[in-house]
Amino acid sequence: MPLWGGRFSQSLDQQAWQLNASIQFDCRLAALDVRGSQAWAGALGQAGVLTPAESVQIIAGLETIQNEFGEQRFAFEESDEDIHTAVERRLGELIGPLAGKLHTGRSRNDQVATDIRLWLLETAPVLEESLRGLQAVLLKRAENDFGVIMPGYTHLQRAQPILLSHWWLSHFWPLQRDSQRLGQLSARSSVMPLGAAALAGTSFPIDRSALAAKLGFNSTSANSLDAVSDRDFAAEFLFWTALTAVHLSKLAEEIVLFTSAEFHFFELDDAFATGSSLMPQKKNADVFELTRGKAGTLIGRLTGMLCMLKGLPSTYDKDLQEDKLAIFEAYDTLAAVLPVIAKALETVHIFPEIMTAAVTPDMMATDLADHLVSQGVPFREAHDLVGLAIKHAKKQGKILDSLELAEYQHISPFFGPEIYQVLKAENSLIRHNISGGTAPEAVKKQIEIARQALSV
Repeated sequence: MPLWGGRFSQSLDQQAWQLNASIQFDCRLAALDVRGSQAWAGALGQAGVLTPAESVQIIAGLETIQNEFGEQRFAFEESDEDIHTAVERRLGELIGPLAGKLHTGRSRNDQVATDIRLWLLETAPVLEESLRGLQAVLLKRAENDFGVIMPGYTHLQRAQPILLSHWWLSHFWPLQRDSQRLGQLSARSSVMPLGAAALAGTSFPIDRSALAAKLGFNSTSANSLDAVSDRDFAAEFLFWTALTAVHLSKLAEEIVLFTSAEFHFFELDDAFATGSSLMPQKKNADVFELTRGKAGTLIGRLTGMLCMLKGLPSTYDKDLQEDKLAIFEAYDTLAAVLPVIAKALETVHIFPEIMTAAVTPDMMATDLADHLVSQGVPFREAHDLVGLAIKHAKKQGKILDSLELAEYQHISPFFGPEIYQVLKAENSLIRHNISGGTAPEAVKKQIEIARQALSV
């Protein structure tokens, strides 16, 4: 039986029932719903609403139900509208009419809001661990691949030489920000709505602070109307999953590029690549393509949540039932992607000689302009002079380090014989020895900073 049928003269239409029911997905909250109900029964006992014996009996019955869920013995019935209905129905089977006292002073409005917050607080550490695992792999790659030179890109065009370690770490730091945001999100989510009841707050003298502490919340909601309608935490979680997925997608896109024949900087381990059903020679980066694609799905979930929330009137509306589908899918997606990406990156094979060969002298053009600046030439003039040298080299079918010194000095007397050392990639790297730069010494320091960040 539903928990709300007393004033109705007929049963809900079967198709309307199926549309209304949420048991098919909120059963995932089972253990947390029981935990919240046990705490509520204890609070009712402390408030004198239940006798000590009644409180103990209800809590014991709920413990039996918790064990049934844990051992996957709980039998759902067609009449179970949602997880709250299922638990209360089963409690009645175990302890009789006393089960009807459990819901005193409580609504499914504050109950489900409590369950979802508990779920987020419980699952966030799982994602945090996976995120940290991926960061650890990126840091390990930066350490193991130290010294390998590769092209850095802007606009997908070769720009300046960098260390491969610097590139690996460029994907470490966005995930570090994601890790920080997840911690902040968890702190903001740790607000207990239980006790807000349907909208006006319970009329029984529940010690909400003690109840919050028992359930592991940091604080209680300040306004009962806001408490049952607030889904900021759900929207923020979806934003977090979407942004994290965007960071993973950026990494995945570069892996797809760098494993292509056109680059051939990396090769995926066979355990993390797929083939073609038609073309025997193919080795596809499907794991990374899927990661890239799922970012779009998670962005869509965030957009859907915001659109759902934007026009809701105050307190609880059934639209809010959609929140669980979104956050469960978002969690499942990242929980699946993060460890696979970590394993795939750990086994990526690199081709240092190909990466180094892709660093051509024209990529040191900025270094050459900076060298002229050190000779007293204004940067804009130096930029133009190097541009003229590049133009001349292209016209001659040459590259910068194959031009004769006389050709350079015909452009400007500021070009001296030392420019050929300036045009070497390893010297370019050394010159970028600034905090956050790609010089070997700077990257060593960055690796140490990353180690410290990961250990916190």
